[in-house]
Amino acid sequence: MQQQALPIFPTPDIELIHGDCFEVMPDIGEGSVDLTVTSPPYDNLRTYNGSLEWNEDIWKAIIKELFRVTKQGGVVVWVVGDATINGSETGTSFRQALYFKEIGFNIHDTMIYLKDQLAFPDSTRYYNAFEYMFVFSKGKISTFNPIKDRPNKSVGRAVNGCERTKDGGLKKVRSCNGNIIRPFGTRWNWWQMYNQSRGANTLHPASFPEQLAHDHIISWSNEGDTILDPMMGSGTTGKMAKRLNRNFIGIEKDPEYFEIARNRINAFHNI
Repeated sequence: MQQQALPIFPTPDIELIHGDCFEVMPDIGEGSVDLTVTSPPYDNLRTYNGSLEWNEDIWKAIIKELFRVTKQGGVVVWVVGDATINGSETGTSFRQALYFKEIGFNIHDTMIYLKDQLAFPDSTRYYNAFEYMFVFSKGKISTFNPIKDRPNKSVGRAVNGCERTKDGGLKKVRSCNGNIIRPFGTRWNWWQMYNQSRGANTLHPASFPEQLAHDHIISWSNEGDTILDPMMGSGTTGKMAKRLNRNFIGIEKDPEYFEIARNRINAFHNI
């Protein structure tokens, strides 16, 4: 999954805010954000320099604000996992996903991020090598730029497929039958990525891959759109938004991580 060289564009509008998203987000205009790419705290797996205040009331309030600030047709990508406490996964990620739906978002897709690193498990469970990437839309999704980098095994063959009907029978898929299979098809909804962000920036304990942010941004937004990360961390989403000529609003509570993010984003230049 190689990143493509991009042309140089005018500098996008970048707004970095040192503050608590719980308090700052009400100042963001209603329906002003095209895409949010963020990763909330995973229960209480990290203390984030002692700054973590995280519970159901807080994440519900943040999700409500995300609904308010998201444009009709806009998207929220919520990268999340669950802690294991007393031998049981908490299921917080599922409760959050269902709450998104309860307040009006569509669960557009449940995607999987396959990690290259993982925590050592206990002796009674398999290695946990993935996290969820929930994709929520506000109404009918307005932008989808599919990434087509999955090699097809039957290049050049004509499509001749069927689909299963409700009564168990089969019918031909007329919309694609006869089409010639191209060398590359649309990517599946599980993405396996190397977390180069963590290798380049070990000062933040839970950064996600730059490629992950990059690929979601090009999938669900266009140049000039506004991208939000209300829990900015080390600024990965902001760096990729700048690289891809999107406007960006980033909020981070911890002063140390805010400086890391500010330096990464401000130091980046399209080349």
